[in-house]
Amino acid sequence: MCGFTVYTKNDMSKEEFMKGFSKIQYRGPDMSRVEEYDFGIFGFHRLSIMGPSESGMQPMKRGGNILVCNGEIYGFHKIKEELEKDGVEFKSESDCEVLLPMYEKYGLDMFRMLDSEFACCFYDAKKNDFIAARDPIGIRAMFYGYSKVSHSIMFASEAKALIDVCDEVYPFPPGYYYADGKFTQYRDMTEVDKVVSDDLEQIYPEIHKRLVEGVKKRLDSDMPVGFLLSGGLDSSLVCSIAAKLSDKPIRTFAIGMDIDAIDLKYAKQVADYIGSEHTEVIISRDDVIASLRDVIYRLETWDITTIRASVGMYLLSKWIRENTDIRVLLTGEVSDELFGYKYTDFAPSAEEFQKESEKRVRELYMYDVLRADRCISSCSLEARVPFADLDFVSYVMSIDPELKMNKYGQGKYLLRKSFEGDYLPQSILYREKAAFSDAVGHSLVDDLKEYAESVYTDEEYQERIKMYSKHTPFTKESLLYREIFEEFYPGHSDFIVDYWMPNKNWEGCQVDDPSARVLSNYGASGE
Repeated sequence: MCGFTVYTKNDMSKEEFMKGFSKIQYRGPDMSRVEEYDFGIFGFHRLSIMGPSESGMQPMKRGGNILVCNGEIYGFHKIKEELEKDGVEFKSESDCEVLLPMYEKYGLDMFRMLDSEFACCFYDAKKNDFIAARDPIGIRAMFYGYSKVSHSIMFASEAKALIDVCDEVYPFPPGYYYADGKFTQYRDMTEVDKVVSDDLEQIYPEIHKRLVEGVKKRLDSDMPVGFLLSGGLDSSLVCSIAAKLSDKPIRTFAIGMDIDAIDLKYAKQVADYIGSEHTEVIISRDDVIASLRDVIYRLETWDITTIRASVGMYLLSKWIRENTDIRVLLTGEVSDELFGYKYTDFAPSAEEFQKESEKRVRELYMYDVLRADRCISSCSLEARVPFADLDFVSYVMSIDPELKMNKYGQGKYLLRKSFEGDYLPQSILYREKAAFSDAVGHSLVDDLKEYAESVYTDEEYQERIKMYSKHTPFTKESLLYREIFEEFYPGHSDFIVDYWMPNKNWEGCQVDDPSARVLSNYGASGE
């Protein structure tokens, strides 16, 4: 990952600018740069992944235009070759260097053309204007705000870089660009041009092919790559595909509690099967509680399930950064939103299933991919998410929802069938879903709940929740998270829309906890 802050005026001192910019240095510890112009200020923290020499440092400049980008541009070698035919000369091996000449050639249409996880901001010298854009799923983080000095717009990789210098701060919407003073949507990943109603035997190889390609393109790195392996279906598939594509054993990492570490058992089974170089990291209740404030600060959220699931991911990422040379991590997020959660087994119709999938994909940037970005980037690593490959997401969203619903006695049936063979042991490929937030020994969530119970008496809880008329906490655990969030980001609870919860309008989903463990269909998931 990298981190940037851009101010679109020059009426702020460098000292004021640095207040926020310095807070996100962990996103890019390799090199930092701030450049002041009469039209604005650019700041960039670099994590060197592609073209790691200093020639790939940002801000990048071309013909007066200036760019900062946190992203991976997949297939950039081909783009480069095409631009070189037009006479463009490149100075580095950085993938982001293609963006300015692309803009010169294609204008704002360039964003529709990108196969990328990115957030970027650049200055157009001819128009004397600033442009910003974010990838269609929101894998890479970006916020915008309006400065206290003159209410001029600012952009930054994380909200914490803006809250001290801006009155208002908002998440930059995925799939949008900002130009000419307004936001324009350039791609909606939930839109389906044509419903795919092929036979399942035709669909399976299409799912297979696209996910393999999604993993393959994310293996391209000038720095060592590792894999987070929980032992669940999604991360196991990513690791298995990568193992087949690699000419040497891949490096997998799993985390578990020091008691009841069920996830470690399944992760080890997968690692043994695919022949990975596997590492287990063990954490305790004390580690979990001690990390809580840091996790919430880095996440910029108060959501229950996001925080629960982030503790293990953050502590594992931290261990990887401190003990290995790995700089890129592939993860298994975004499968549930496409193929269904445990609670979507209760969807009353195919239409409702699809609507729920659309909602979850649109909100990914506030939940699962927020977790992946902040947990990994805050440890100075880069996250890559194969299930979020644009071609893969577009195809799966277009499959007839009647076929994606769980009519098979097994969730994510289409995905599982698509990888039958020698990718995973049958017991893993068809293992029941286990919620990651619970799977870290199941005891992790219980420890957090018990800790929250010890913080507040019943009377204190009832009194304190009255302070929050919006997004009101409804358990002691949720109150604890909200109060820590408000310490760091007072008045900014609208960074996310609501608590992540199953669809309570559906029969079987009237629960008071986001964990799949409380659902009646959870079954033997955690055994």
